[in-house]
Amino acid sequence: MFETFTRGARDVVVGAQREAAEEKAPEITPIHVLRALLRQSDGEAVRLLTRLGVSVDEVVAEADRVRRRGGITEADAVALGALGIDVDQVIERLEQTHGPDPFTSARAVRPKRRHIRFAEESKQTLAICLKEVITLGEREMGPQHILLALTVVRSPAADVLARFEIDAPRLRKALAD
Repeated sequence: MFETFTRGARDVVVGAQREAAEEKAPEITPIHVLRALLRQSDGEAVRLLTRLGVSVDEVVAEADRVRRRGGITEADAVALGALGIDVDQVIERLEQTHGPDPFTSARAVRPKRRHIRFAEESKQTLAICLKEVITLGEREMGPQHILLALTVVRSPAADVLARFEIDAPRLRKALAD
């Protein structure tokens, strides 16, 4: 499958590994993939989001906020708020006790190795990516296809994108235009 990736798509995969390594994560999550995708300021996915009127900086900020919350999205925070739980207050208390990024620093130390495995949702994202390329009748898999696949697999990354009204039907239509 990797041979069908464009240079940009390969850079996203490598960037996602770098994102996970920087926070000492035990696996590469869809949020890592999304953050790596958004770092490609001249990439196809960023151009597609811009064309759809989405502020990439706002998506990055939301992805960072979800990462800081340990994967709790805004929709999750609202639902918990209805139960009287203030997620941001809980995170602040955790940070006071355990330091910055309590969800990443509290993880078990990962073995010293270069390769970090992909989380199941990230593997699904890449598999769906290939299906979307075939469905669209294209030969190569680019960052724009990874963005599309991120909207299909249920994950915090999909929730971040949905917050900006980015979903699979909208992206498929934009890619067809």
